[in-house]
Amino acid sequence: MARDLEARLRTGVQATPFCPGCGHGILMNLILRALDASGIPMEEMLFVSGIGCAAWIPSPHFKGDTLHTLHGRAIPFATGAKLFNPALRTLVISGDGDLASIGGNHLIHAARRNTDLTVICANNRIYGMTGGQAAPTSPRGTRTATTNRGNPHRPFDLCKLVLAAGAAYVARYAVTQPLALMEGIRRALEREGFSFLEVLSPCPTQFGRRNRFESPAEMLQSLMERCVTREEAGRMGDEELAERIVTGEFT
Repeated sequence: MARDLEARLRTGVQATPFCPGCGHGILMNLILRALDASGIPMEEMLFVSGIGCAAWIPSPHFKGDTLHTLHGRAIPFATGAKLFNPALRTLVISGDGDLASIGGNHLIHAARRNTDLTVICANNRIYGMTGGQAAPTSPRGTRTATTNRGNPHRPFDLCKLVLAAGAAYVARYAVTQPLALMEGIRRALEREGFSFLEVLSPCPTQFGRRNRFESPAEMLQSLMERCVTREEAGRMGDEELAERIVTGEFT
């Protein structure tokens, strides 16, 4: 896939590694818009990613300095770069499997140390690129390549996890909330200390087809219906909230 993408880029043909209906392209667009709104020059940025679908967001698409690193090790690479050059604004962009499963301890301890990094976790609730296995964010009952009878385990609430560990800024938005998400990215970039932004992004190829979504549009519609702001959640009872996803800032 990488060689095919590089070949198409060399010929000037617009190319994307993302499947039709994947939300990562929306996130990629909004990161660039947030950077533009913040006025941060690209020359001051370093983008770090691990392995997975979301890791393709900065590399090769951003015309800036990028580190495409080992699976689960984006945060240690970013920490080393930040220690070597504290002036760098270091932004980690990777997926839930990469950051919360294989790299889970790195995520917890970076938050505990309040390391001056911004981390965007593109959460599609499954291992997208590596075969559709269950991730630590897969909802209970989810069908995946490794849980064909339904995931028996409850998922991590990543925002609660990093907030409890000591992160300075924590927020969650979906790609179906573009203006709020763009503002959240800008605020995360401008906050000192460890900033964490969970971005809910649909995966029609691995998650959708296994869990009986008829189309990418249906997945987006479902996400729009399930996401509620913290203010809206405050007016709901426990039973109503059970099927909802609370979005907004948590610090």
